[in-house]
Amino acid sequence: MTDASAATTALGPVAGWAPVIEDRGFSTLLRPGAVLHRIATGGTWFEGPVWLPDSGSLLWSDVVGNRLHRWHQDTGQAVFLERSEHQNGHTLDLDGSILACCHGRRRVERVGRDGSITAVVERWKGLRLNSPNDLVVKSDGTIWFTDPPYGIVMPGEGHPGVSEIGDNLVFRFDPATRDLDPVTDWVQAPNGLAFSPDESILYVADSAGATPGDTTGNRHIVAFDVVDGRRLARPRVFYSMSAGAAEGVPDGLRVDVDGNVWTSARDGIHVVAADGRRLGKLPVPEATSNCAFGGPDGDRLFITASSSVYALDVATRGCGRPATA
Repeated sequence: MTDASAATTALGPVAGWAPVIEDRGFSTLLRPGAVLHRIATGGTWFEGPVWLPDSGSLLWSDVVGNRLHRWHQDTGQAVFLERSEHQNGHTLDLDGSILACCHGRRRVERVGRDGSITAVVERWKGLRLNSPNDLVVKSDGTIWFTDPPYGIVMPGEGHPGVSEIGDNLVFRFDPATRDLDPVTDWVQAPNGLAFSPDESILYVADSAGATPGDTTGNRHIVAFDVVDGRRLARPRVFYSMSAGAAEGVPDGLRVDVDGNVWTSARDGIHVVAADGRRLGKLPVPEATSNCAFGGPDGDRLFITASSSVYALDVATRGCGRPATA
């Protein structure tokens, strides 16, 4: 999903930027006069942003560039880790440690603040995972992650390989018991995922249409009911993107405290109410991969795109338990 045409551009406010308001409820989620800022650039395919509250910084991946970057308001952008083995999505565990999906090593792993890497889970029934893409930690400490084939089929996003599992699954991993269980095979190419504020719904992006040569793949977000905190039921299409090239496919997504879904697309961030109505869009100058809420008060939206990272102050916050620093 790399936009090879994206060029390195100047930092600062994006000239002429304005949100696309399609429902008046969208205005309540935005700060009047807020402007999209480019805060970092120079990447190949930026992905996987996560806010680190203990250091007041943002960490993200350059999947194709094979490194991790970090940004701080005072010091700007810096390389955090070279040779990251094509890490993609990141999140914080309940203790504040960094969890990562690694395409190259085909596993979920933990990233130390010193750059050290340790495995968390890498096999199911003795079979290697495909290439874990994104992950979220539930309030009970279980790790839910998607396992599409992008790291073994997309040039530059990992290493060429074959699926030992033979399917693209969403998994639930319990660190206490070490149990790894598939929770659904209903999604064609599972990508970003997030829980609703009360964790009764799991949203999973299906970006099958991004696979090379696939012109008919899904371009939607699927909602599942979470049963007993560990099973998924009643899958239904929650939100669909048009089949045209302009909107692309859903990728990374987050949910705010009111239950609205903020999902990346080729043309920016689409914001969708809990009932599936699109409230509006946040246009981004480059193909957009993911987003994360952060900042000192949790009300800054960070957006990763092809070669850059953008930030926008909003009038809401992301849902989920704050990690312990």
